[in-house]
Amino acid sequence: MVSDAGRTESIILATASYDYSIRLWQAHKATYLRHFQHPEFQVNALCITPDRQLLAAAGFQHIRMYDILSTVQGSGPVLNYEGIQKNVTAVGFHQDGKWMYSGGEDNSARIWDTRSRNLQCQRTYNSHNPVTSAVLSPNQQELIIADQAGTIHLWDVRTNQSFQLTPEPDSMVHHVDIDPTGTLLAAVTYKGNCYLYNVREGFSVSPIDTGADPQQLSTSPPRGANGGGGSSQPSKATEGLSTLELRGKREVHEKYALKCRFSSDSKLLCTTSADQTAKVWTVPDLTLVHTLAPEVNKQRWVWDCAFSSDSKFVFTASSDNLARLWSVETGQVLQEYSGHKNALTALAFCDTLHT
Repeated sequence: MVSDAGRTESIILATASYDYSIRLWQAHKATYLRHFQHPEFQVNALCITPDRQLLAAAGFQHIRMYDILSTVQGSGPVLNYEGIQKNVTAVGFHQDGKWMYSGGEDNSARIWDTRSRNLQCQRTYNSHNPVTSAVLSPNQQELIIADQAGTIHLWDVRTNQSFQLTPEPDSMVHHVDIDPTGTLLAAVTYKGNCYLYNVREGFSVSPIDTGADPQQLSTSPPRGANGGGGSSQPSKATEGLSTLELRGKREVHEKYALKCRFSSDSKLLCTTSADQTAKVWTVPDLTLVHTLAPEVNKQRWVWDCAFSSDSKFVFTASSDNLARLWSVETGQVLQEYSGHKNALTALAFCDTLHT
């Protein structure tokens, strides 16, 4: 994490809480800067746009965008994406900010054109089950989606092809993440297990001919198309899609695993859980490095985490109303971010050009 005082304004830490607020912090000193007023108590995910101008907050039936550069305390959203029937559980952006993706409990993943004044969904993928997590591959083409039925979906947003894989048929996949090199995929389940997959890129094919406007495509996987927990095998219907090869499985928490995130150097994985801990693991062997738990008091459920760009620090957000900054080297708390009046549910951190 950059510590040069001249660059602190480019380092953004945002936290969301059940107290109807989203706070921005000076990350190094844990200094509260300002807050946004959120119209509802629930924020399921936060994401900073690649240009660091806006903060997206995924909540109930809406994705609200806040102006990070605004100096007005308690300001409201500047954009509001609607048309979603239930909770929005995931949000993120194309690396150039061309479009935004989301996933929600209405069984859908969506693509939104952020350059258009028409704040409507452009593409939809039907997962048949509530979406718990979604992450965009570094190739900027494949969206990896997890759902409550325990299925992982790979959706090529360019060709509209998809593939499904089920690690644990009887356990929800709560979160997925792909490493910055695009070669490893992690998935954590409600049983506390972590599955690690090698990602093999497919070969290029021409986009499918649907006869429809490519900006209005809607697709859904065939029922019963789920693979096992091992390797995905390309078929004629999925040529060009990346495939997943199971590399390893490990129980990483005693209770529900809630989040998994790779470090920027792809050497570490942080997992969070309902067991009141976050844990840092080496990749790809999933050897435990540190259990992140305060020496005094319990942090309750740890809902979210994020690495710094130098992979030396981890931020966590938990149900004890606090965000924390941890040293990866020592496993000790370096800062606590105090001020929220209720449980923290999400965080976003950016100290690089792209989130």
